[in-house]
This record gives sequence, C-alpha cells and structure tokens, in this order.
Amino acid sequence: MSDFNSLTASELGDIIGQGKIDPVELTEHFLSQIELSPVGKKIYSTLTSQLAMEQAKASKIRADTGRRLSSLDGVPISWKDLFDIAGYPCEAGSELLAGRVANKNSEVYNFAEAHGLICLGKTHMSELAFSGLGLNPIRETPPCFNYPDSVPGGSSSGAATSVAFGLASAGIGSDTGGSVRIPAAWNDLVGLKTTAGRLSLNGIVPLCGRFDTVGPLVKSVEDAARLFGIMAGEEILLSTPISMKGLTFGVLKNVAMENVMDLPKKAFNNSIDKLKRAGARVSEISVPSVDEAMDLTGLLYSPEAYATWKDKIEKSPDLMFAKILERFRSGANILATDFICAWNKLIDLRHQYYSAVQSYDAVLVPTSPIMPPEVNRLMTDGGFYNSQNLLALRNTRIGNLMGGCSITLPTDIPSCGFLVMGMPNQEERLLRLAQACELVLSRNRSI
Repeated sequence: MSDFNSLTASELGDIIGQGKIDPVELTEHFLSQIELSPVGKKIYSTLTSQLAMEQAKASKIRADTGRRLSSLDGVPISWKDLFDIAGYPCEAGSELLAGRVANKNSEVYNFAEAHGLICLGKTHMSELAFSGLGLNPIRETPPCFNYPDSVPGGSSSGAATSVAFGLASAGIGSDTGGSVRIPAAWNDLVGLKTTAGRLSLNGIVPLCGRFDTVGPLVKSVEDAARLFGIMAGEEILLSTPISMKGLTFGVLKNVAMENVMDLPKKAFNNSIDKLKRAGARVSEISVPSVDEAMDLTGLLYSPEAYATWKDKIEKSPDLMFAKILERFRSGANILATDFICAWNKLIDLRHQYYSAVQSYDAVLVPTSPIMPPEVNRLMTDGGFYNSQNLLALRNTRIGNLMGGCSITLPTDIPSCGFLVMGMPNQEERLLRLAQACELVLSRNRSI
C-alpha cells in the first residue's frame, strides 16, 4: 500500500495492526515527503528523523510480535513547537526563546510515546501562540491549504498544515482562544478543543495558563477521539455512531452570527439543513451571558499573557513581530483588581450559560466568521491585521470563555468550519455527537 496520505491516522493504525503496513516504511514515507515537499520547511521547524526511526523500528517489532501499545502504535504525527521533547529545540515560534532545548518531555508527549506514536518533528506556530491568524514573519508562515497566498490560521498553523499537505497523519496543537480550531477549519480538518485542565500542560510553553488547552488536528472524529484518549492516558475507541434523530441543537445567535462572511454563512446554513434532514431538532437561542463574557476578553487574556512573558519581552522587544508585541503589551497596565473582578464575573456568567444551554445536546456556530486573509495585506495594513485577528477568533473564543469543550468539522465549502460546542469535561459525549454530525456533513464529500 502506497497511498498513505489519503488515510486517516486511525485507518493507518488499523492497517498496521493487520500487518499490511510496516511502521518503518510508513515513517520513512512521511520523512521523505517532508524533505521533498516545497512547503516542508515552511511547516516544520525541526525534524526528529533519528528519533522517529528509532520509534518506528520498536513499533515494527511490537507489531510483528502482537504486542502493540495502542491502535495508533506506529502512526507518525507532528507536534506544535511548544511541546517539550527532550533533546530537541522548543522555541514557540519566537526569537525570544532561540536556542532553548528541552531537557525532558512534556507529559502529553510521554503518553503519546507510551502508546507507540511516532514523532516526525516540531511544527511552526504563531509567535508565543498569541495570534489566531498563523502569520509569523519572524520565523515562518505556513501556507493555507486552500488559499496559498493566505494565512493558514493559528497559532497551531504548522500542526494543521502538516496534516492538510500530507506531511503527517495527525498534528498536536494547543488552543487558548481558537488556536486548534481556526487552523483546522481553514485547512478542512477536524480540530478538538479540550476542557481546560483535562489534558496536562506540564512541559508546554504557556500563554495564558487559565485558558491554555491541548488538542489534536486530524482528518476524522475517530482520530480526535483516539488521540484525545491517548493523551489523557487511556485510549478511546468510538463505538457504533449514535443516531441524529432526536438530537437537539441550539444555534447560538448573539455576537456569533454577526458579520459572518457569505461563504462561512452558506457553509453553516447548508450544514444545519443537513442535520435537520437527518432528524435533528435545531433551534435558535440567544444567551446574553455570552456577549457579557466577550466584553471581558481584554481584561482576561492580555494581562495574564503579559505577566507570563514580561521579563523576556522587555529584555528584547525588538526581537518580536510588532503586532504580537503590541498585543502582549496591551495587558501591561490592567490593574490586578480589574483582572480578578473580571474572572469572578466570568465564573458567574459561565453558570448562567450552562443553565441556558443545558437542555441542548450541543451548541452550534460557524467556526470562524471570516475566510483566511491574504498575507500581504496583513503585513501592510495594521488595522486590517487587528480586525482580522479578533474576528478570526471571535466564535471559537466563546468556548474558551465558557470553559467547555468544542470541535470543528469540515463542511461542503473549503476553509469553512462547523463548530460543535459541549459542556466542560464532556469530551467523550461531544465526540460521539461530532461523529454523528460528521457522518451527515460528509455525505457527498470525502473526509
């Protein structure tokens, strides 16, 4: 079998288990593809070729002797360059961390390695993870899969494009305000944002610890489920899909449906129609606590991000992309009292939100209200950069503010995602719902 790039991570893992794919051959294939690809260096910051081959050889022995560690044992994946991998650079897309080499593995990486996953390398990202666009003129900006002159979405830009361009079977990223879901949506992937605290942040370069989460960027919901379970310490295999009939969804109005571009709006409406035809009940809902929470964003994100990075930033501010520096410094003068009051209010607003949506199986919105913006205009128009960054993350940020889990699914229009939002710590339930949605949305479209 040679058409490895078209297969999901789960399919590759299952075929390894059947003895039809050699993990060494598979790993060599992906490493070769990365080296030969014209976008390989724009996607990967570091290749871990020697490590990958050592892992692949060990995986082959386990496969040959019936001792596989998981259903994904032998499957090659990529890692966003903020996950520590011992002995390799971890610079989080920033010159501020140039030369930083991890002395031990992040905890989620250890779980992945313990289940037999192969590490291909580290991928480029937005500087210190503080942008939803994926533009990084300091290091590298990977190309969007559908629009080569546009940004791919961030901050997990390389993680997404490594999968979209066939240079990894899956990518592991992080999501603080949409950094898994935006690049997943703009590159026609599935992206899972987990509940804050559900997966370990140990050994991960931080942005905002209260909002930082870990999640996979993959080709299918099954992939997302298996990788989520592995990084949590126990693999999850989805059983028979649940029926769409009788499921109840709420389409969140409020700010989420304002100023949505024509293509994302069309993709979202098409998706809603498909769910309804499959038997789901869909209602429009308005939840005022969402709008109130969105108004707190500036008091919640930037102060924590700046406090985390102040010393490094102010020692060498000239090393940073000006727009990222500006965003960090926007948190410099916010009072501690305002930060604490904002968090106290957010906790109350979360409870209001949970009460308002608890009767629905999930809440639905377009993943992003905009299409991927062009690189050149972002680089030459500061106002455009600011507006597009805020708009890109607007809908995904709802999930972070409300503290739940969520997952974006591809639609029938390229670079337009469909966001399914669940309650906190309900990833298993969300994944089953997403699997049901995926089956409906993927009709007449190849996943």
